[in-house]
Amino acid sequence: MNKDSKIYVAGHRGLVGSAIVRNLKKKGYNNLIYRTHQELDLTNQAEVREFFQREKPEYVFLAAAKVGGINANNTYPADFIYENLMIESNIIKAAHDYKVKKLLFLGSTCIYPKMAPQPIKEEYLLTDSLEETNEAYAIAKIAGLEMCKFYKKQYGDNFISCMPTNLYGPNDNFDLNNSHVLPALIRKFHEAKVNNAPNVEVWGTGKPLREFLYVDDMADGCVFLMENYDGLQHVNIGTGEELSIGELAQIVKEVVGYEGNVVFNSSMPDGTPRKLCDVSKLRELGWRHSVNLRDGLKVAYDWFNENYN
Repeated sequence: MNKDSKIYVAGHRGLVGSAIVRNLKKKGYNNLIYRTHQELDLTNQAEVREFFQREKPEYVFLAAAKVGGINANNTYPADFIYENLMIESNIIKAAHDYKVKKLLFLGSTCIYPKMAPQPIKEEYLLTDSLEETNEAYAIAKIAGLEMCKFYKKQYGDNFISCMPTNLYGPNDNFDLNNSHVLPALIRKFHEAKVNNAPNVEVWGTGKPLREFLYVDDMADGCVFLMENYDGLQHVNIGTGEELSIGELAQIVKEVVGYEGNVVFNSSMPDGTPRKLCDVSKLRELGWRHSVNLRDGLKVAYDWFNENYN
């Protein structure tokens, strides 16, 4: 990519897309284009094709997606599979038809098998059953990743994919009904502090192990891959470090400044027992994360305070 290359960031207002926009601007890329959902419905093929025909982007970051936590995925599986399949199918096909030079598709590590060996290597994809609580989303994301691979195989399109681990940071979704675990914990502990509540309930046993990556690190990894990688296989983006949900809750509690008790509700689902990325492929290419969890959480909590209060 050149600094004046025309770059389309799909999903620019979300957690992932907004971080990619920040990173591109920081690195001096000055010809970025994006559209809100009101301006362009990515599930509508005709609208997407008209946009690509008119704008002719040279590079595409496909960060647009319908996302949510365990509760949202369990409650709206049909919506998750339909909307994500439509978004990625429309954009990938238009990118092919209108000769986009390179496209990066962002998946999610939830696409890996529920009981995948740990840490999870890229080649473990499609080797076993998925986690039931986010199966619809995972199947849609797998389809997008495979589409990129097959367009590359059949037509030679330079479409690559990456698999970010659990993300957090500015522009996250803090809605308790459909957010991911970390922003949900930030909001729960904040509201408990404000209301002087004696306890904060955390879903599950607190035992599952998770990996968390600050979203601006993720964006830096994505731009790095766009600039340096053209391989057929997708690439994991993560920290290679993990902690339990119980340990995470304790750190969030300290960052927020809540002084009450943490209570685990073991009647609620835990999800996958362990999910840690093998990031050796990305490190061999020359990239690794730079923001530690506690520092990233402080930034995320400051953003939450500024935007949700």
